[in-house]
Amino acid sequence: MQANVGSIDRVVRIVVGLVLIALAATGTIGLWGWIGLLPLATGIFRFCPAYPLLGINTCKKK
Repeated sequence: MQANVGSIDRVVRIVVGLVLIALAATGTIGLWGWIGLLPLATGIFRFCPAYPLLGINTCKKK
């Protein structure tokens, strides 16, 4: 797995993931908020499985 998530993209994914998880944990938005695990994981591992399929790469490192 080569990194394909850039710095800004990574920060946004982690923040959105944490917010969704926090809202789900407090019961504010219900169970669907646990979907925040996906952007959190892709931000942490710097790899998004959908990006190669779509031909996207926000990471500047080669």
